[in-house]
Amino acid sequence: MELIINNAPWQRAAALYVRMCVFVLERGISLADEFDDADIDGTVYAVIYDQALPIATGRLLKEDDTLCRFTRIATLKEYRGQQRGAKIIHALEQYAISQNFKKAQIHSELTAKVFYEKQGYIAVSEVYDEDGVPCQTLEKVFS
Repeated sequence: MELIINNAPWQRAAALYVRMCVFVLERGISLADEFDDADIDGTVYAVIYDQALPIATGRLLKEDDTLCRFTRIATLKEYRGQQRGAKIIHALEQYAISQNFKKAQIHSELTAKVFYEKQGYIAVSEVYDEDGVPCQTLEKVFS
């Protein structure tokens, strides 16, 4: 297994593959909702590869000079339960720190909230609807 984080076009393709499998094909999210205006040149993606197969991903979006947001965290079904998502989060955090971000946010589906809390994230909003799914914003300040 290899984890790579960068903004290369091939990295974006790998991330989009995982998201297509998980969010569109498995969960039934529409293409228009899943693939948005943030999937552009320069966007940073973390991807875990099993040989040449991308199996887990996450994306980093800059909110302002000190705040970033991690989005589209996903792992292929057959690789879940092996801490791949936690490794993606950790890699994104380390990258964010290297870029001088002070904190990160995640718009978490309520079903994933406990997972993010285990990674040190704390709820900072009320529950809200995002694309028909109950969500809550969680945040982590980097020390």
